[in-house]
Amino acid sequence: MDKLRIRGGRSLEGEVRVSGAKNAALPIMCAALLTGKPLRLSNVPHLMDTRTMAKLLRQMGVAAEPPAEGRITLHAARITDPTAGYDLVKTMRASVLVLGPLLARCGMAKVSLPGGCAIGLRPVDQHVKGLQAMGASIFVEHGYMHASVERLRGARIVMDMVTVTGTENLMMAATLAEGTTLIENAAREPEVLDLARCLAAMGAKIDGAGSDAIRIEGVRSLGGASHEVMPDRIETGTYLAAAAAVGGRVRLIGTAPKTLDATLEKLTEAGAQVRVNGTAIDIETSGRPKPVSVRTAPFPGFATDMQAQFMALACIADGTAVITETIFENRFMHALELQRLGADISIQGNSAVVRGVERLQGATVMATDLRASAGLVIAGLAAEGETVVDRIYHLDRGYEALETKLGALGARIERLR
Repeated sequence: MDKLRIRGGRSLEGEVRVSGAKNAALPIMCAALLTGKPLRLSNVPHLMDTRTMAKLLRQMGVAAEPPAEGRITLHAARITDPTAGYDLVKTMRASVLVLGPLLARCGMAKVSLPGGCAIGLRPVDQHVKGLQAMGASIFVEHGYMHASVERLRGARIVMDMVTVTGTENLMMAATLAEGTTLIENAAREPEVLDLARCLAAMGAKIDGAGSDAIRIEGVRSLGGASHEVMPDRIETGTYLAAAAAVGGRVRLIGTAPKTLDATLEKLTEAGAQVRVNGTAIDIETSGRPKPVSVRTAPFPGFATDMQAQFMALACIADGTAVITETIFENRFMHALELQRLGADISIQGNSAVVRGVERLQGATVMATDLRASAGLVIAGLAAEGETVVDRIYHLDRGYEALETKLGALGARIERLR
């Protein structure tokens, strides 16, 4: 099992290009199921999750090669098996995003209940509730959701909670439904808006994406399209947090700064000098960061996917910060691993009180989920001596060539196989 070995204590300097967004690419790849015409995508990150999604789509009969040089063409001329099996779904929660498109296109689907990172329950009840409101019959048997419908009908759907994948699943299903669908309390994340852009290019009629009320007028069929996946705002934030933790001057290019307002604001509060120039972001820091308290919230609030990285930053801050997690109930497992590096963290319910120490000390730590992995890497970069991060298969799910990009900035980091 691969590991990362980090020799910390070195500042970062240089320029790195940000990859396409994993959380945008995965639902957009699923959108290929809605049409018999080719969907050509660019800026697709080369990740374990995008490779897994391509494999899942191929099992359904979609012509789909693994992404190469950021490009992939998906052609679902015929869907031979509308099934998403447990062997793939258990490794990637986003697999549930095939449910809506399969129902809309085929009138049936058999999808395993999802797995993914162990950061909370993340139930799919909102997906099921919305599809049932659109006329689908859905029951669970032997760990699979069995869904069928003659044709989905437009409906008014009020989400009980803000869910990104739930919004995306229902939005895709509604594009081919009969009549108009209104999704209220919809997720406002930029990745939802990027999916809407792709669907619109395919001929869908969608209004309000990016707001909490999305209206979709169903059409009989969708066509092919070309679409460029948006930049990854979480990858961007991760490299910015790394620079803030260890100091230096870093420029990130190919970013989407308007999707990062909450992160950039907190970095500035931590004492970093942050400048935005078009699609480039420059950060310059020196000395220990100031303590910054964060509270996760749906977009446009502070992203839960940046919580672990900012906890690592708080570990070496000059003062005390409080990190409050409101999205997932089990997303502080990285705190125990940070303590192995010498961090002073106490958990109080859904908050972590982090008292910054002058320096962390290298040790062997274990990644528990995707973003926890990134937090441990940042802590390792800031620690004295050698840190080994184990179980980095989590990291490979969401970061393209992380050790290569950090190495280009001067970090002493290598993969151990």
